[in-house]
Amino acid sequence: MSYINKKGKTTSWRLMVIRQQVSDVLAYGKIITTLTKAKETKRHVDKIITLGKKGTLAARRQAASILLNTTVATKDELVKKLFDDIAKKYKTRNGGYTRVLKLGKRQGDNTEEAIIELV
Repeated sequence: MSYINKKGKTTSWRLMVIRQQVSDVLAYGKIITTLTKAKETKRHVDKIITLGKKGTLAARRQAASILLNTTVATKDELVKKLFDDIAKKYKTRNGGYTRVLKLGKRQGDNTEEAIIELV
């Protein structure tokens, strides 16, 4: 059973972790996390970049409802960055906007770590 869906973790906790990691990936370009969280976050980052490529007002509002504030940028700055910079970067690309690279086991609890980054 994967870590992100294990017993004792509520749906609200899981969704908040994913939302925060999506926001962090867009703000920083890459983050280090556990492998299962990275794989789950990858799906959502690809979906939100696809929203950015649409460029409509409805897509902008959907993206704003998912993104959260980070230490580097506010939610509004992330939406602007997504639609102005990131969407233009991937305009001709048909998916596969992120990659997950395995780092190995973490020393404390032997959990597999990974880097999720924008391609």
